[in-house]
Amino acid sequence: MELRNLFSFFLLVAFTILLSSCGEEKPNASPEYIKEINDWDQRRVENLKRETGWLNLVGLYWLEEGRNTFGADENNDLIFPSNAPGFIGTFTLEDSTVSISVNDDVDVTVGGNPVTNMILRSDMEDSTTVMEYKSLRWFVIQREEKFGIRLRDLEAELVKNFEGIERFTINEDWKIPAEYSVFDEPRTMQVPSIIGTVTDETVYGELKFSVKGSNYSLTPITSGSGYFLVFADETSGEETYGAGRFLYVEGADSTGHTVIDFNKAYNPPCAFTKYATCPLPPKENYLKLRITAGEKNYGEGH
Repeated sequence: MELRNLFSFFLLVAFTILLSSCGEEKPNASPEYIKEINDWDQRRVENLKRETGWLNLVGLYWLEEGRNTFGADENNDLIFPSNAPGFIGTFTLEDSTVSISVNDDVDVTVGGNPVTNMILRSDMEDSTTVMEYKSLRWFVIQREEKFGIRLRDLEAELVKNFEGIERFTINEDWKIPAEYSVFDEPRTMQVPSIIGTVTDETVYGELKFSVKGSNYSLTPITSGSGYFLVFADETSGEETYGAGRFLYVEGADSTGHTVIDFNKAYNPPCAFTKYATCPLPPKENYLKLRITAGEKNYGEGH
């Protein structure tokens, strides 16, 4: 009996070790840093689910010059979802100005006030005009020479069902010191977009860093007091979104040094919805490196 019990004990120990080896990878980070990243992730999810977040997008309609009728009926130029009235009204694009005319039997408001006719301010202007009908919100977007209508539904299924984004295991090794090296003269960097436009961005320097003894660089766009990166790496299209990821980096200190925290790399809006107009990584920001940190791909991507 004693030998049998001893054998059973060893079997139990071996099974326990096997189970633990198949479990999730443990974070390589201090408790304080784990909390920092988890708090960052929670704020990220909350922002995505807000009224101005990306999860409630349900339509993007590019305007043709002249009159563009819109509503849920299929006879409109711009066909809204079925929870919209059949015929809401008309958008008119003329000389880079967009106006709206609302049909008499539809209650569309702006800032709580009924609208019949008005000129609309786009998302490239202060105080963008946002129109409302029940749970629907829409406004004009401008991308280079193109004008469109972006439509939100505050009761969209994606908002209701969203449970967060899978991430790589937190690893403090991906919080990497970097040097901001200023160019002799500002340069122009071409940033393509998922809708086929190209934006010329003025850039003033590059972020240089090392991973396991190899040197790399990324060219950021100045954003406030810091830097904004659109980058791709060797996980793109596999574990992470194929069209790259975004990352904010704090501005360099007086000695030109900062930190790139890849644990905060996140998906562009286009990973969640086909109704976004995301920038793509410029050629300067393709890394021959696997960045196994930050957000992984969401769903099947777009």
